[in-house]
Amino acid sequence: MIENDFSKAMDFRHACKRFDETKKLSDEELHFILEAGRKSPSSFGMEPWKFVVISNDALKEKLRPVCWNQQQVTTCSHLVVILAAIESVKPQSGIPAKRFGRRHLPPEQIEGYIKLYSEFMAETFSSDEKTFCWTARQTYIALANMMTGAASIQIDSCPLEGFEKEKVEEILDIDPAKWQVSVIVAFGHRVDPQPKQIRLPLEEIVTFID
Repeated sequence: MIENDFSKAMDFRHACKRFDETKKLSDEELHFILEAGRKSPSSFGMEPWKFVVISNDALKEKLRPVCWNQQQVTTCSHLVVILAAIESVKPQSGIPAKRFGRRHLPPEQIEGYIKLYSEFMAETFSSDEKTFCWTARQTYIALANMMTGAASIQIDSCPLEGFEKEKVEEILDIDPAKWQVSVIVAFGHRVDPQPKQIRLPLEEIVTFID
């Protein structure tokens, strides 16, 4: 069986429920984790995310009650609130054109990409709710890469979906017409031993079609 740094990181990673409050991530470690998110793939290369990094203890205390009072929020070293784009992914914002323009393609080819994007995504962009459903899915790619990246340097994490979305947005003064909270992830160092990893066997979840 192949074993490498990636598989070791996957074995190390678990949803850490309680962090050691005396251990803080270094700037270098935090940058490494955020870079894993920044370099993640996204549909059409839109990168429809923003990472709000919170280390302020008072703000974490304020967020905890609207995050189902989960102790990860206040015991972690850094809390990252991942936002999903709403306004910037829509063609009329001009941002998609800039994203496609980074490819240094002939103008007519870029126009073709924008036309395809606009037509293909028209139904998705018909409401902010549908837009959020699409962009939020993209943020989970970045989330997974950040957690695995963190695990590769022996840093624990815990993804959080248990929160009151509108109240988190209000506390962080987020305009929901531009950005909306997709998921929250805590980073730090574990206090308790890692529990045994429980997963379904491969043969139950994989179908091979030759």
